[in-house]
Amino acid sequence: MAAIRGFGGFGGLEGCGRGLWWHGGRVKTVVHWFRRDLRVTDNTALHEADRTAERVVPVFCWDDAILRSPDVGGARVAFLLESLRSLESNLEAMGHRLVVRRGRPEEVLRALARESGASAVFANRDYEPYSRERDARVASALASEGVAFRSFKDSVVWEEREVLTGSGGAYTVFTPYSRAWRAKGIPAPRPRLSRARVAPDLALASEPLPRTSAELGHPRGHGLIAAGERAGMKALDEFLEGRVERYATGRDTPSDDGGTSRLSPHLRFGTVNVRTALERLARARAAAPEAGGQRGCDVWQTELIWREFYAQVLANHPHVATGSFRREYDALAWEGRDEWFDAWCAGATGYPVVDAAMRCLNATGWMHNRLRMVVAMFLTKDLLVSWQRGERYFMQRLVDGDLAANNGGWQWSAGTGTDAAPYFRIFNPVSQGEKFDPAGAFVRRWVPELAGVPDRFVHRPWDDPGRRATGKYPARIVDHGVQRERCLRMFKAVRGEGTVEARGAGSGE
Repeated sequence: MAAIRGFGGFGGLEGCGRGLWWHGGRVKTVVHWFRRDLRVTDNTALHEADRTAERVVPVFCWDDAILRSPDVGGARVAFLLESLRSLESNLEAMGHRLVVRRGRPEEVLRALARESGASAVFANRDYEPYSRERDARVASALASEGVAFRSFKDSVVWEEREVLTGSGGAYTVFTPYSRAWRAKGIPAPRPRLSRARVAPDLALASEPLPRTSAELGHPRGHGLIAAGERAGMKALDEFLEGRVERYATGRDTPSDDGGTSRLSPHLRFGTVNVRTALERLARARAAAPEAGGQRGCDVWQTELIWREFYAQVLANHPHVATGSFRREYDALAWEGRDEWFDAWCAGATGYPVVDAAMRCLNATGWMHNRLRMVVAMFLTKDLLVSWQRGERYFMQRLVDGDLAANNGGWQWSAGTGTDAAPYFRIFNPVSQGEKFDPAGAFVRRWVPELAGVPDRFVHRPWDDPGRRATGKYPARIVDHGVQRERCLRMFKAVRGEGTVEARGAGSGE
């Protein structure tokens, strides 16, 4: 079975429906299967169901195969649960009823189609390997009942075969992909779901939503980013009403809580659609008072394109879910120790910016994007631990954990992926901290042991002549300079290369 990485369908899975299916008029009933599209506005499959059928039956299915996956954690399940509460309320306000069931999706949907008399099940596509396998099973099960399964593009603007090189292949380098992506027009958002034309069928069995994520086997022990469609749209509006204008610089400063959009969980679960985000971003750019504000808008659009780039990489090269994009790097002999990995997870490596980032992640389910790159490169190139162990830990902890983006980011940092940072590019965790958290505000927030250390030593407490962190903060578990050379030798052994010189920004970056 393919790796199961999240709450996720694939195109072309069409069945034949009951009666007068798809002859230009309305059918009686269509089931809309919610997955990563937990909203009633700008939802492609939901809009198509609404304009196709007299009655739409919305359903969400708890899939035990996903709930039991080692890649799923409490922060994400809690965000999903709160988003479902919001969705349920929004549907009720328009005369619809969310049906909630638990089980194998192919069995749940076949039974619901039979009970409701539905001609078809509509869903928006997901591109993860498990989701594709699951949707193939669903399509087959529905076809055995004479029910169609129709899937739609929704979570991305352009799918894996819609932005191609001149030779017709998929892009594996971001910059030319980004140019080609920008050359295409952006489709307009879809209309909001209309009020129900007929009363919902109360005879259809539905389970109540759990009170907490703990009831689903995933307790949440920390704060939660506000979830749901209304919260997502509020977050988008607040970001675009001013903060986006300083995004180009603020996004790299972890102590600046307003420097990033914090919209990734909403894009992950579809409480905000990327089309809506891009349409409003275009308006914000047009209204930006100066070039600096326009640059902030352009840089955030680039980040949204990175999201699409990694989605098409996963769709075109599904082997990245279980191994290196550059397959030769599956032979890397990772030398790291389990105790080093444990220290990294706990935020006890002795490198302040790394430890602060990991403690923030463990406490909140969130980590600043710059710090994701820093801690990923530290794990793989200082601690010499496989990127796959870090990738999984992030998926377990992050509220916005997404297989494509998370995998792409980890392989970029490790040097094993498409469009990756070259293996000899190795962040220095001290200089990264000094550059992006110069006064140590973020470090002191999450590593209180360093509260009394002067600014000039907060990222290198071992150099403090007053030894003010002695006995409070752990010593460095490795020496960066030594580990850098070990990392280069590890990569050279696979590449069959001789001595590798520093090559520019290497250890001091």
